[in-house]
Amino acid sequence: MEIKGKVIQILDAKSGQSTRGSWKKQELVIETDENFPKKICVASWNDKVDLSTLRPGDQITASVNIESREFNGNWYTDIKVWKVDLVSAKSNSGEAELPDGGLPHNIPPPPWESAPEEQSDDLPF
Repeated sequence: MEIKGKVIQILDAKSGQSTRGSWKKQELVIETDENFPKKICVASWNDKVDLSTLRPGDQITASVNIESREFNGNWYTDIKVWKVDLVSAKSNSGEAELPDGGLPHNIPPPPWESAPEEQSDDLPF
């Protein structure tokens, strides 16, 4: 199954020791690209996927497996990511990017600001 969306948060890695050996888990929160976006937390177990290259705002496609298990009458569901494809990286410039990759150049000033040639010292009253 694939989840397409934007990286919202990369959580700190957790590790521990079990009867089967040591383990490491890192979780990633993705906001889906839908009319009603959903936030989904997926987990990478034992460094199967390198999440260190991802940044909040990156557009990705995550390939996941969904698995549920029962313990003491309760069911627990894991969404395990096994592959992440970076669709587009977030711009670090802080300015909005146009679809063609350029930056906007001819944005008019806000209506409350007059153009430089129109400025005068006359009061409106």
